[in-house]
Amino acid sequence: MRNSKAITLEEAIHKSGLKDGMTISFHHHFRGGDKVVNMVVAKLAEMGFKNLHLAASSLSDVHAPLIEHIKAGVITKISTSGLRGELANEISHGLMEEPVVFRSHGGRGSAIASGELHIDVAFLGASSADELGNACGYSRSDNAKSICGSLGYALPDARYADHVIVITDDLVAYPNMPMSIAAADVESVVVVDSVGDSSKISAGAIRDSKNPRDILLAKQAAKVVINSGLFNDGFSIQTGTGGASLAVVKYIREEMLARGIKASFALGGITAHMVKLHEEGLIEKLIDVQSFDKVAAESIKTDPFHQEVSSVDYASGEHKGSAVHALDIVILSALEVDEDFNVNVLVGSDGIIRGAIGGHQDTAADSALSIIVCPLLRGRIPCVVPKVTTLITPGKSVDVVVTEYGIAVNPARPEVAERLSAAGLPVVDIHALSAKASSIIGTPDPLPFGKKVVGVVMNRDGSVLDKIFNI
Repeated sequence: MRNSKAITLEEAIHKSGLKDGMTISFHHHFRGGDKVVNMVVAKLAEMGFKNLHLAASSLSDVHAPLIEHIKAGVITKISTSGLRGELANEISHGLMEEPVVFRSHGGRGSAIASGELHIDVAFLGASSADELGNACGYSRSDNAKSICGSLGYALPDARYADHVIVITDDLVAYPNMPMSIAAADVESVVVVDSVGDSSKISAGAIRDSKNPRDILLAKQAAKVVINSGLFNDGFSIQTGTGGASLAVVKYIREEMLARGIKASFALGGITAHMVKLHEEGLIEKLIDVQSFDKVAAESIKTDPFHQEVSSVDYASGEHKGSAVHALDIVILSALEVDEDFNVNVLVGSDGIIRGAIGGHQDTAADSALSIIVCPLLRGRIPCVVPKVTTLITPGKSVDVVVTEYGIAVNPARPEVAERLSAAGLPVVDIHALSAKASSIIGTPDPLPFGKKVVGVVMNRDGSVLDKIFNI
């Protein structure tokens, strides 16, 4: 094609005008199967770049090679929603001089749109693209290698970055339609062997659990939903990534059929469970910021009522049209919940960063009812505690906490407690749950935190919520 933008990665980097100290961005739609971050940063190191700010929507186990690039001074600052694996472990122990800035997905979208998080060059992996840069997370050709579905977390980067480089392993004929990223926003297209392993999208935190405790928790959470007063025709719902929270939709299905009610929409990361209910006519529309498995990724390609949404339109607290403002019920997981209903989903009981804020803050704040599902204990580790290790979601945004030892309702929601009690559900005081955990395992020793700040947790409005110290 005469106007082709297809060039090599090195040529694209030169063309971008990238300089030391600038900000580069990436999305995480391939999750544990992502190949773009490591590929690009290795090339930047080879080309001699230093002091770069890496602004990824999230980072995971697969990004351990970044450790050496941090040590070499290629990357000196990171902004992200989450960290996992060896990279998270090293950063938790003080690898970086600059603390990592953690934002929710909605907070990141808002920060990019407002210019608070300014992106100089965005490197965006796509499952297919044409030579002008029209790109998406699936392919209509028979040669598709890496399907991820929605590119919701890449869309703010594509719109607001100074320079956009699309990286794909499936170059298709122009025009690649429908597109997620439009050619008008793209400066260069780079074709590589592989941008990601689709089989690893649903690995890790996203799991369809067969654990009896998770099933018990899911059933209890489903009863909370059903008796919440919001389980009416046209309700809307989102679930988090934990096994118990994901399973809730399976247990509300039968009650939906029995009552003859439908959900107006399901929001957020869309799974095969949600797609099944949609195809059965029980959920009218799917609003998808991230496809959590291959079934969801394939569905968004063909179903006009399964729509991709940018992280700004999904969960920005600043954007009046964001979908979370219309959300009725959200079911989320937690590492810890404390006696003030504050939630930690980022730092483990050992002080190591091992998770992501994701949309936790956003959906809890804006939904009509936020339900946290977590066991009282994980092994010898308490999940209901006097005070969370790291504050991620403020307690004022949390309405119900479901454990296998009872259901705690925020005192700010007495009407919810009354409904659940009237339905015969075991409503208990959050302090009683914390005391129960302590009576079983005792009081853990304080964590040996140092004095170096390794992470700063931002609230979705741009204020600082908490700091993470080195362990």
